[in-house]
Amino acid sequence: MSIKIGVMGDRGSFSEMAGEQYIKKESLSDAEILTLVTAEAVLDGLEKGLCGKGIFPIENSNGGIVIEAVHAMAKHRFVIEKMFELDVHHNLLVKKGITASHIKSISSHDQALKQCRMYLKRVWPNADILPFKDTAAAANALHAGELADTTAVIASRRAAELYGLDILEESIQDLKYNYTTFVVATRLAE
Repeated sequence: MSIKIGVMGDRGSFSEMAGEQYIKKESLSDAEILTLVTAEAVLDGLEKGLCGKGIFPIENSNGGIVIEAVHAMAKHRFVIEKMFELDVHHNLLVKKGITASHIKSISSHDQALKQCRMYLKRVWPNADILPFKDTAAAANALHAGELADTTAVIASRRAAELYGLDILEESIQDLKYNYTTFVVATRLAE
């Protein structure tokens, strides 16, 4: 029987990568990842039986607690099956043909912005910083024209590949070793 794993993030998110890492490590040959974008959607989906497991970030070595996840955890009942870490490398993504001189704003999930805050202050002191619901969703929005062409987004290398974006700069996170702890949640038995 196939197991559905809900993750906090869009296609190309670090949560999707965490889900893939979990599937590989647990040797789950028949698992499907559902990109549910928010921790709230993951835990709601778990309670409603949409997914059998949920994976979402809880803390980062530099950015601290993922506040969105804490708020969602407070509203739902579930069991923590396990916790594991993923080394996260952020990249600055732009539309094809856009150079650094074009950039007026930078958008990403609040947690990614926190993990890159010193880089942003040092390299982009005049750019508008625009929080977005998810790193990969920001990349998708830039690709789709929902964000201005003068916007750069902070997201994964995979998001750049999926959404046809160029990597303007690699590994922009403030810490060389930038670990995020993910929770694997299961439904609470009745």
